[in-house]
This record gives sequence, C-alpha cells and structure tokens, in this order.
Amino acid sequence: QVQLVESGGGLMQPGGSLRLSCTASGDFFRGGALAWFRQDLRKEREFVAAIRWIGGRTLYADFAETRFTISRDNAKNTVWLQMNSLRPEDTAVYFCASGAYMRRSESEYADWGVGTQVTVSS
Repeated sequence: QVQLVESGGGLMQPGGSLRLSCTASGDFFRGGALAWFRQDLRKEREFVAAIRWIGGRTLYADFAETRFTISRDNAKNTVWLQMNSLRPEDTAVYFCASGAYMRRSESEYADWGVGTQVTVSS
C-alpha cells in the first residue's frame, strides 16, 4: 500500500511564497517519479511539475517553469514544491502523485495523495 501525505498549503497574498511537501511511504515507485498536479474547482486537474527519484531529473508545466521549483530528498522519501511569486490563478488543491515514469499525464500516476489547499488572495 502506498501513502502520499501532502502538507504546506495555506493562504498567501499575491507575490508571496509557499513550500509544499509530499512524503511517500509504503510500496511506491522508488525508481519512478513523483509529480505535483493541481485542480481548481472550475478546471480540470493539471500537471505542475515532476521529479525522478533517481537522478533528480525534473519536468515542469510552462506556467511553473520560472516560478516553481521541485526538489527531493530520497533519504526522507520527500518531495517539495517551492512556489514563488504566487498569483491568484495559482489557487487550487495541489496533489502529489507517484508513478513509474515521469509524465505530464495524470493517467501515468497510480497513487495519489488527498491534496492540500493553496489559496492566493489579498
């Protein structure tokens, strides 16, 4: 059984920063990737960023490329998403997901956390 636990969400003013974390346990894909997705109630779930556990190669959505940074600590089975210069349109529930391959499609990820709410508002 795989467990993914997200934390770090909250309310932030535009221009501020938040760091989300996701800690994995159980039989997750240690040779695969962990990704962040987000979903606003009015939109479909969208890919944010992903990182490979081995080697640390990363993949970003276009909107995240210059403002967000994904990183990992294999010893802690933890991945972080540092989000800077936050905008109101970044408001969403952020989910982490574990999969065998680093892809942009949510269908490639077998296990999901329950999500953490990020609200960007003044």
